[in-house]
Amino acid sequence: MRNKFDDQLLELNKEMIEMGSKVVLSIKNAIEALVARDSDKAKQIMEGDDEVDHLKKQIESICFNLIIQQQPVARDLRTVTAAMEMVTDLERIGDHAADISEMTILMGPDSNISRYGNVLKMAAETMIMLNQSIEAYVQKDAVMAKAVIEHDDVVDELFMKSKKDVIDIILNKPEDGEEATDVLMIAKYFERIGDHATNIAEWVIYSITTTQA
Repeated sequence: MRNKFDDQLLELNKEMIEMGSKVVLSIKNAIEALVARDSDKAKQIMEGDDEVDHLKKQIESICFNLIIQQQPVARDLRTVTAAMEMVTDLERIGDHAADISEMTILMGPDSNISRYGNVLKMAAETMIMLNQSIEAYVQKDAVMAKAVIEHDDVVDELFMKSKKDVIDIILNKPEDGEEATDVLMIAKYFERIGDHATNIAEWVIYSITTTQA
């Protein structure tokens, strides 16, 4: 019975890592499409969101089967519970990759994204958080997970700077107000990605800092 349970846990871990990798790639590609103002690439990201949704359903199915059939307790139950919570955050991060891509298409090839330096810094910092939160899960590393949580302050500060930049543009160049507002929406998506990466890190800590079963 335990061998079967361990096999199912290994399958769960494999699916989680695959979903994490797909989400990281989606955000990476969304940032590249935004910077390059590449509408075709942005469309591909939006179309690929279904794969992430499908993986979420697969992982939830594995988790439900583990709970119903194996009735895990203690550390094992925390592992399964954490996975169920993490996939929700991963799915939402995937949704934000599609959201950013949609804004990239809306803004068009003539948008001047390069002047929004703090938003581009947010993109880089949220990628660091996302990569480290997934790596913390893979390595079962509470120290790395805590570093992700602390890093969220950096993203929040950059979001406040981005808002100020947008306000300055609207006041001084009102003809660019629509573009600036669109960019602020993108900044908000990056802030949310940081929040979801923080959630993942918190669930990593929850799943591994517990008494032995």
